[in-house]
Amino acid sequence: MAGPKRITANAIERGQIKLPEREFDPLRQVGRRILYGLGILVAVVCVVMADRTGYKDGADGEMSWLDALYYATVTLSTTGYGDIVPVSPTARLVNILVITPLRIAFLAVLIGTAFEVAGRRFRDQHRRDRWRKTLRGHTVVIGYGTKGANAIRQLQATGVTPDHVVVVDSRQDYVDEANRDGYAAVLGDATREVVLRQAAVPTAARVVIATNRDDTAVLATLTVRQLNPKCLVVASIREAENEPLLLRSGADAVITSSAAAGRLLGVAAQSPLVSEVYADLLVHGDGLELVERPALAEEVGRPPHEITEPVVAVLRGGRALPYQEAGTVEPGDTLVVVGCRPRTKGGPSESVVAMP
Repeated sequence: MAGPKRITANAIERGQIKLPEREFDPLRQVGRRILYGLGILVAVVCVVMADRTGYKDGADGEMSWLDALYYATVTLSTTGYGDIVPVSPTARLVNILVITPLRIAFLAVLIGTAFEVAGRRFRDQHRRDRWRKTLRGHTVVIGYGTKGANAIRQLQATGVTPDHVVVVDSRQDYVDEANRDGYAAVLGDATREVVLRQAAVPTAARVVIATNRDDTAVLATLTVRQLNPKCLVVASIREAENEPLLLRSGADAVITSSAAAGRLLGVAAQSPLVSEVYADLLVHGDGLELVERPALAEEVGRPPHEITEPVVAVLRGGRALPYQEAGTVEPGDTLVVVGCRPRTKGGPSESVVAMP
C-alpha cells in the first residue's frame, strides 16, 4: 500500500487545496474494469458478426461466432495473427471508425491504474477550479483544533452547510481530519495572503480564527481584513490583554478562551446548577439557547420586559444593548431572546419554543 503523500514546504507556503474524497472499494474498481473490458469485447464481436460477409477466414472462408470472438480477442490485444482479415470496404471502414477506438479503450482499461492517476489529477484540478469559482458567502475557519471544530458544529446547528465551510490549517493531520468530516480544507500558513486566497477569503461571508497562538491570530486577522474588509471576523485568543490589539487589527468579536473558562469555573464553584445553564446556552439545538429575531410590528414601542419571550438584549445600530438599557423597542431592532428546544430521546425538537 502506498504511503502518505509527501507535502513540500512550497505547497504549505502557497496553500494546497484538499477537497473531501469519496471512499472507493478497490475490489469494486477492479470488478468494474473487468466488466468494461468484457463489454468492449462483446461489442466488437457483435460488430463483426453484423457484417460477417465482409471478413475472410483463412481456415474455411466463413465467419462463425467463435471466429468473431477469436478475431475480437486477437484484435483488441493487438496480437493480430492475420488469419482472419476484413476484405470488404465496409468492414475495413468499420475497423477504422469503430473497432480501433474500442481497441484503444480496451487497452486503457487494461492499464487503467496509470490512466486513473492521470485522470484523477485532471479531475482533482477541475474540481478545485470549479469549487473556487462557485465559492461565495462561505465560512472560513482558521485552525481545526478543538475550538475550530466546535465552532463549525455550532454554525451547522444554525443552518450552515458543510459545502459552505472551508478549513485552513498548517498541520496535515488536521487537514485530513477536516476532509474526513466532509469539509474542504487548505493546507498552509493562514498568515500568508496567498494561502487565504486559496480559501477564497475575498468572497467569504465570515472568518473564524481559532488558532493556538495569539500572535498568529493577530497576523491572520490583519491578512483577512486586507483581503476582505466587509466580512465578519471573529477570533479566539488565550490572553485577555491581547483583545484590544486584535480589535484594532479588524476583528468584529474576540473570545478570550482562558477568561471564559475561568468565569465558568468560578460560576461552577458557586453553583454547579447555574453552570449547567451557562453550558446549555452555549449549545445550539438542545435545551436553552439564545435566538435572534427581528422585532415584530406589535412589539415596537413596548419595553423589552413586556414582550412575551424573555429578551436579554436588543441589537440596534451595530450595538448590543442589555434589555434594561434599550428603553423601548424601535423599528429595525433585532431582539435576542431565550428560547428552548424540548429534549427528547430521539433528539432535540425542530421548533424553538419560547420560555414561559
